[in-house]
Amino acid sequence: MPESRTLTILCVSSYEKGQEFLRTCKGMGCRVLLLTVEKLRDGDWPRESIDEMFFMPEELPVEDLIKAVSFAARSQPIDRIVALDEFDMENVSALREHMRIPGMGLTTVRYFRDKLAMRARAKEAGIPVPEFVPVLNYDALREFMGRVPAPWLLKPRSQASGIGMKKIHAPVELWPWLDELGDRQSTYLLEQFIPGSVYHVDSVASEREVIFAEAHAYGAPPLETSHQGGVFTTRTLPRDSADVKTLLEINRRVLDELGFLRGVTHAEFLKAHSDGKFYFLEVAARVGGAYISDVIDAATGINLWREWARLEVGAGKQPYQLPATRHDYAGAIVSLARQDQPDTSAYNDSEIVYRIAKYHHAGFVLKSPDSERIQELLASYSRRFQADFLATAPVPERPSS
Repeated sequence: MPESRTLTILCVSSYEKGQEFLRTCKGMGCRVLLLTVEKLRDGDWPRESIDEMFFMPEELPVEDLIKAVSFAARSQPIDRIVALDEFDMENVSALREHMRIPGMGLTTVRYFRDKLAMRARAKEAGIPVPEFVPVLNYDALREFMGRVPAPWLLKPRSQASGIGMKKIHAPVELWPWLDELGDRQSTYLLEQFIPGSVYHVDSVASEREVIFAEAHAYGAPPLETSHQGGVFTTRTLPRDSADVKTLLEINRRVLDELGFLRGVTHAEFLKAHSDGKFYFLEVAARVGGAYISDVIDAATGINLWREWARLEVGAGKQPYQLPATRHDYAGAIVSLARQDQPDTSAYNDSEIVYRIAKYHHAGFVLKSPDSERIQELLASYSRRFQADFLATAPVPERPSS
């Protein structure tokens, strides 16, 4: 690309997110294009930062997507293509490979979308993972269930959170689910269920080096809150703790072994109740959901969407430097609410820095210089939310925007 020409970045998202990414790209002097689904035509997009918007039907076949973007490229150069949501990553990688545009290709993206691929690679590298088997050969499934104690988790290989997961307590429970899945069953794996505490590490990486990483602890495991109901919480862990040091090292090994070049990641790990051992669960090349980016911003001043945009625009050609960081602590609490617009005015602690305004949801982002204060408030609020707001809904079989 000639040095004098404005860089054009095409952002693809089937979900309403990434507004700060779009603003940052525009603020860096880029020409910004957004391709999103038709139903989000009137979404909360920063239109002042978008030069042109395109719309597509949901679940557009990748062949048609390639034709549409290639047609758009006839009248304007496209220098970068970015998937703002995890569920667009494979299609965007196919676009990059077809148009020979820099960025993560299909082979590498499988390590950050396909739970089977990422587990197999981690296991090869000696990183502990729960025992697992692909849902392919029935004799292999029988051998697994005979060797690994129940319960097990039947997991979609390319979904997020607890969407589509089933807990299996005996072999007789598995086969009806596989019959129902039919030809889709090979897109699943069967995994050992290990009771434990679940953590996440959110990172910024540049040229294969982890530049920034923060470790957090969920309250109840996400699988439990999504399937059984409850209040979701997450919080920054004390940075000098032994668990944090272990988590950051495993996270670094995971990203190195999976070949992550640059961008942001959200990785999840489990610490077994039985022996205190850490296991790698999954990793995605995206900003974490459930207000995790707001937690990190509140605690450190690092906005992951903004840093991701800087990395994508630079694409290794411009040296990346992390902004100055703070070392406060933060947490988030979110719950489905019985009320369509819950009244949270009775929650008035000074640590509340952001109130979540979302239909049938209640929640806050909290900030304090003291990690114990965050933990204390999340515990107290969780009990109060149960009485004041909590509603439950069945976990979806597929994501909704």
